[in-house]
Amino acid sequence: MKAFKVRTVLFFSLFIILTLAWLTYVIVYFVETRSIQIGSADRGPSRIGIWMASSVGLLLAALVFGYGFRRWIIKPLESMGRAARQIAEGDLDITLPPSGVREITEVRQGFDIMVAGLRESVQRQTALEEERRFFIGAIAHDLRTPLFALKGYLDGLELNIASSPEQMNHYVKVCKEKSNQLDRLVSDLLAFAKTEYMETVQQEESIEIIDILQKSVDTLRHLAESKRLSIQLDHPPAGSGQGSCIGDAYLLERAFNNLLDNAVRHTPNHGVIYVGCSYDRDRAAITIRDSGPGIPEADLGRVFDPLYRGESSRNRESGGTGLGLTIAKRIFSAHGGDLTAGNHPQGGAVVTGWIPAQRDSLHTA
Repeated sequence: MKAFKVRTVLFFSLFIILTLAWLTYVIVYFVETRSIQIGSADRGPSRIGIWMASSVGLLLAALVFGYGFRRWIIKPLESMGRAARQIAEGDLDITLPPSGVREITEVRQGFDIMVAGLRESVQRQTALEEERRFFIGAIAHDLRTPLFALKGYLDGLELNIASSPEQMNHYVKVCKEKSNQLDRLVSDLLAFAKTEYMETVQQEESIEIIDILQKSVDTLRHLAESKRLSIQLDHPPAGSGQGSCIGDAYLLERAFNNLLDNAVRHTPNHGVIYVGCSYDRDRAAITIRDSGPGIPEADLGRVFDPLYRGESSRNRESGGTGLGLTIAKRIFSAHGGDLTAGNHPQGGAVVTGWIPAQRDSLHTA
């Protein structure tokens, strides 16, 4: 439907009014003089005829103008008013009728864009609320399990159920394990909350990726040795300037710790973990590969989702909290990089990440 400007509609309405008034005058003139040649008769129409012609012409013009004005301007505006009230009541299922006036059409198009944006916003809000409900439920379950076990063993110690030193040592050991699980979960929750809306790094400094990787390897070495795992670190020579970047050393170390911890937990005893750091153009690339069973195809697209655990990670002792990879990916994204996960052709899972390298290292590569 072609739309006209309001100015065009007004000019057209004025034309209709004048035309109808003239036609009624001609009709009255013909009825009284029996001639359509105005001015040729001996006398013109009477005063009553002129008033009648004017009244009828104006009435017809008013009817035509009122019909068009209501159809093309009033009704679309009323529809927008009703739609606005529906939106205020939370009902976004609205349909606005078309209009032949360009200005009304432009307002209608803007109204449709606004409604579409509100629908997307409501959908995002609904998805966010569902995610938060799931998150709270999962966290409550994760907290309840070790707390319930911890309370049970502490009650046993209080009631002297552990009669022998061996039983008492076992009870104390379990209590320590459960408290460590709680400490890890709370620590990951705090880190998750801090990185949830983090878009950029707040504290920046010149850092060496190699040094941070080495610290993370040293931190996780004890856990790896408890499973007879070997961690092989491959990186450029120290002090070469390759792999240096601008970022937050604490956050990057936490990301590397999470990635290495995930690799250690999913690598069977006597396995090998390969950690690599390389420099590619203007990027510092980090690769961590384990010799475990790899990531199931069904889990590849969700490994970075909060609290998501594959079937092989359901055991709380080996599966972690389900937040480590999410936190690591957010830290890489805040540094302007990215983190991906997949399976290596020779077996095992491989996590590859990159962050922008420092400009000065471009000349040392």
